[in-house]
Parts: sequence; C-alpha cells; structure tokens
Amino acid sequence: MTPVTAGTAGTRGRLGFWQRLRLQVLLLGLIGLPRWLGLGALPKRPAQTRWRRRERRQGRRSPLRTRRGIVQLLALALMAEVATAATTLHPPVGWAGDESAFPLPKPYFPVTTRFYTDPDNPAAQWVRGNPHDRRATVIRKRIADQPQAAWFTDTDQGRVEAQVRQVVRDARARGRLPVLVAYAIPHRDCGKHSSGGMADPSGYQNWIGGFARGIGASRAVVILEPDALAHLTCLKRRQQTERYAALSYAGRTLRGRAAHARIYYDAGNSGWLPSSVMAERLERAGIDRYGDGIALNVSNFNATRDEVRYGLSVLRELRLPRLGAVIDTSRNGAGPTHDHRFCDPPGRKLGTPPTARTGIPGIDAYLWVKQPGQADGCAATAGLFVPGYAFRLTR
Repeated sequence: MTPVTAGTAGTRGRLGFWQRLRLQVLLLGLIGLPRWLGLGALPKRPAQTRWRRRERRQGRRSPLRTRRGIVQLLALALMAEVATAATTLHPPVGWAGDESAFPLPKPYFPVTTRFYTDPDNPAAQWVRGNPHDRRATVIRKRIADQPQAAWFTDTDQGRVEAQVRQVVRDARARGRLPVLVAYAIPHRDCGKHSSGGMADPSGYQNWIGGFARGIGASRAVVILEPDALAHLTCLKRRQQTERYAALSYAGRTLRGRAAHARIYYDAGNSGWLPSSVMAERLERAGIDRYGDGIALNVSNFNATRDEVRYGLSVLRELRLPRLGAVIDTSRNGAGPTHDHRFCDPPGRKLGTPPTARTGIPGIDAYLWVKQPGQADGCAATAGLFVPGYAFRLTR
C-alpha cells in the first residue's frame, strides 16, 4: 500500500486555503470573462439598427448576439462551479474538515530518516538457517532486510537492559534509528495469546527502569505497551488504576533517563474505541506530560487511511500540538478481513515499507512494528516465526 497523501474525508466545514483559492480564481474568471472575449462590459440592449433588422429578416444572428450567448452560457457554468466549490468541501485525508480548528504539527522525522534493521530479526534468523529453501530469497528481500521494531518481553530486568543497549548501539553505529517496543505490563493481553508480563507494579517499575537505562543518551523510537489502554476494561478497578500509574511511571522514567527517545503511547486502532475514549485514557496515562505521540494499528490489519483518520481524531481530542502519530503498516497491504479477524487471518499482505515520508501533518511515520511472519497465536504460538505465513504476506 502506498502512503496516503490525499483523499476525501466526507466532512463539511469552513473554507480552507485551497477552497478559498478555488473560489477566488472562479470569481475572477466570472468578472473578467466578457473582457477576455473582447466585449468589455456587457452592453445594454441597444435600439435595433437597420442592419440588425435586416439580419433578423434573413435568419442570421449578429456577432454581438452570438458572443453574448457564449458569455451567458460560460457565466452559468462558472456560477455552478462556484456554488459547488462553496458548498461541497472534501478536504484531503488528514485535514479532517476545518484545518484551522486545531493545528497539527509537521511530521517529526526528516523524510531522509532511515530506520534500523535488526540483523537478528526472526525472518533473518530463519533465512540464515534455511538458505536453500525456495522461499528464502523472497523472505529475505521483502521482510528480513526491511526495518522493523525490536520487541522486549523478557521479564529479567538485567537481560532486557543489556538487549536494549546492544540494539541502540548497533543502530547508532549504522546511522539508523531503532524502534523499540516495551511489552511487559502486568496482566498483559488480558491473559490471552500474548499473556505474560511482570507480576506486579513494583516489578514493572524496575523493568522499565532497566529498559530506559539501556537506551541512555541514544536516539530511539519507543512504542509503549501495545494494547495496554485499549484492553483496560478486562481489568478490575484496582488493576485499572495500577495500569494508569504504571504507564505514567514508564513515561516519566523514559523522559528522565532516555531524554533522546521519542515516546509513543499505544492507542489501539480505528476499529476498537471511540477517539474521545482513547484520548481520555491517554491523558490519565500521562501522555500530556511525558509522551511525544501515539502508536496505531500495532499487530493489526486496518487500512492506513482509516488509521490516519482515527489518529488525527485522537490527536485533536488531546489538543496538544506537539503530539504526532506512527502507524504500523507491516501487514495491512490488503486491509482487514470482512469480519476484522485479528488472529493470523488469511489473505493479508505486507503494507507500506517503513518510512518517515508520510506527507500528512500529524503523521510522523509508517513503521513495521509487528515483525511480519510472526504468528499472533492462532497459526502457531504467539511470537513464533512461521515461514509459510511470512511467504504468503509477500504475495
């Protein structure tokens, strides 16, 4: 799927820059049309002259009358166009109607940003172990060699700190920007396919402290706890309070110990919660104090244009001009299934390769957060690389 740069939002609002410019051009054309046709101002109907009466008897029209008819027809067409431009506003995707209502920032990263490709990502490991498999070349080119996020789920704080430090050092040496996923919140995935995480809030605080120390002074993109806020209702009230506190602590710790990391709180996807509900949860989790933006569509299949609309809606609810959004496009090349199946659905495809060239204010990057080829928990154990599934994504 190519980056979304324009489309129709199907909303109405006040005239934006391009609509005003269109109207001005049309009105100027309407005013200047008679002069362009050599008529000057449209004259009043003159008294009939002898030659005009003669031409009428002979069944001919004078040049002046013919040109006046042309002016009238073109004027009507221009007036219809003006009316259409003034009443039907279809702004580009990402503008959401009235672009003056709330300013959206330019995409944060330079378009030349190169994201990090971990040489030990699951697809790369499989290719090295199966060089003669007929699928290896395609999987290497289309998946293993593409930038993708590194996920950190080990509950051992010391190992996670060392793993993070290794990734950011390697990325820095290669001149690349790493994408790191912190995924160890207590009660992770509501006990479903990706269950696990730290046993309690205090353990999580220690874990995120090690994660942040591993980043240190290096540059990085952090995706903070996929599904943690969207899944909130599966928790008891006390557990919900603890989760908000844990995410707020994580944001504060990363802001203090990894000052050059850009922190994106996970915000679910366009098919999950209303934007107002998600914005309220993000605020309670501390995004207004510690976050740099939101992450969308992680491990899901929704079309990029739907995630753009939803993401910009959430950002406008938050009303913090510094926030941006990143979208997981790793497997959304064919969009979702008709029933929005989320667990290893068939017929899906790779999406837009990772890039900071989005062309949409408020949308910082398209990333491969989910590592393509890893199972969601239905085709195989969650997180296990399945070569057949990976190969089908490249078709």
